[in-house]
Amino acid sequence: QVQLVESGGGLVQPGGSLRLSCAASGFTFSSAPMNWYRQAPGKERELVAAITPTGGSTNYGDSMKGRFTMSRDNAKNTVYLQMNSLKPEDAAVYYCNTFWRRLHYWGQGTQVTVSS
Repeated sequence: QVQLVESGGGLVQPGGSLRLSCAASGFTFSSAPMNWYRQAPGKERELVAAITPTGGSTNYGDSMKGRFTMSRDNAKNTVYLQMNSLKPEDAAVYYCNTFWRRLHYWGQGTQVTVSS
């Protein structure tokens, strides 16, 4: 079965950096687009970043552009989200997601807290 396992969240000061990882299994990873979403308390889940199966193209939410970088390693079945210049408003649970064979799959999420 499809499994997505996020890691790398934690507490960071404003202006700091974190690198999230998502290990995938149970599907043909190299053929699947991958996404990062986030959800803060009381807010809707929003798209953070998306990457094509080969990693040749990425897209970002407007507030993340220039600060976040999504990448993937198809040999390791893993996607990454490098987050720099973090702001308090970036605090949320970050979820890994894929759309595979007409179904959405989600990881359990990893908490990112940005606070001094």
